[in-house]
Formats: sequence, structure tokens, C-alpha cells
Amino acid sequence: MSKTRQRPSQGDEALLVRSYAVTHPANLGLSQRAYPDWDQLAYASQGVMTVVTSQGTWVVPPHRAVWIPAGVAYSVRMSGRVTVRTLFFRPRLRGRLPRTCAALNVPPLVRELVLHASRRNTLRRDVAADRRLARLLLDQLATLPAEPLQLPMPREARARRAAERLLADPLPELDRVARAAGASRRTLERVFLRETAMTLGRWRRRARLVEALRLLAEGHGVTRVALDVGYETPSAFISAFRRELGRTPGRYFSDGRGNR
Repeated sequence: MSKTRQRPSQGDEALLVRSYAVTHPANLGLSQRAYPDWDQLAYASQGVMTVVTSQGTWVVPPHRAVWIPAGVAYSVRMSGRVTVRTLFFRPRLRGRLPRTCAALNVPPLVRELVLHASRRNTLRRDVAADRRLARLLLDQLATLPAEPLQLPMPREARARRAAERLLADPLPELDRVARAAGASRRTLERVFLRETAMTLGRWRRRARLVEALRLLAEGHGVTRVALDVGYETPSAFISAFRRELGRTPGRYFSDGRGNR
């Protein structure tokens, strides 16, 4: 059973930050929701979250976080048992933080600040120490590097169909995917590059990585995951994983505390 603390409400305007702590059981799905009055930082200390919006998919492995601006509608899928610490910030505090979702690499200092603020439950404008902590958190968050864990979704109808087909099954030949979507391969390449800043082939590789992270978080071995997401050998998968994320799968999950 998951353990929770109070969710945010519009409530007291003196509140700068509120926290929400929860441990979700494996493979739980959370239906679409949005918080119009709060920006969110959702930090995963265990397990993998997949955050889905109309603009794309963000994967949040252990010891990473996702920034979700106020008003963005999203749903969440859990892989493995997921422990989350979420901080809700008033949007007026946002400053240099992005207006769109972003997956963030969380170094030890920020991790400890997030956990400390979560234990405090609320940070208030009328408490000097709370104001300083909220400002320090936001200043540190603004400097964090984004992790390459976004899978942007194209908007054009044929490209969207192709993307959804690849998410359901990353194995078919791209020419066959294009025909099923009602477009030529060349047309899809052009649309994907324009709308996602990725070629069709690179978008599929990123989709494979997203699925691989989910399967690894559920405890599946590297060999099985490699074959399930379309690689001929585990070594080919490990090489592709390292190119995207800078580490092997084993190192990524065992050393996922923001230390690079």
C-alpha cells in the first residue's frame, strides 16, 4: 500500500512550497491530472516514473527528477516500486526555470535540499528560514542539466500515427511503419525532424531507450531487455545506452545519484 502525505490545495497564499511524499506499488498508473496553481518537481528516489503529456514523454529513473510547470496536464506510469518526493512551488517563484517539462539530473546537494524541504512539509513566506530555503532550492534547480530522457511527440497526424505505432512496437522496419501511417519514409523523416528535432531513426532509438529503462526498473536482465527492445545483442544495446546516457545500464542504476 502506498504511503502519502497531503496533496496541495489553493489554500493559504503565504505558502511558497508544499510537499507530497508517496511510495507507489509496482506498475501503478495515475490518470491525467493538472495543477493550475503550482509548478512541480517530482523526484524519484526509487523506481522509474514515466510522465506523459500531449507534447511528449519524460522518463524519470532513480535519483532524477521531472519539472512540470503549472497547468500542464499529465499522466504517470510507474515501473517497479516507486518512491517519489514532490515539491509544489508557486508559479510566481519560477524565475529562470523552464515553462515546459524537463527531466533533470539531481546532484547530491539538490537531493538533500529536496528531501529536507519534503520533511518540512511546507515553506512559508512569513518564515525567514523558509523563504531562504525556497530561494536556494529554486536557484539550484535553475542550474541543473537536463537529462536526455525526453521523447517528444510529433503533432502532424501521419507522424503521430507512426510514433504511436513505434511506441507500441519498436521492432518493425521504418518503411513499413511509414506505409501504415499513410506517408512516405522521406515525408516522415522531414516531419519528425521539424517537429521533434530528431530523425525518425533517432526517435525510434530514444523510444527503445524509454522502454528499456522501464523494463530495467522492473528488474529484468540486460540480455532480455536488449532483445525485447530490438537489439540483436546485449553488447549493441549497452553501447547504444552508453551513447545516450553516458553510462552502462548497470552503472546508471547503481550510481544514479547525480555523480558524473
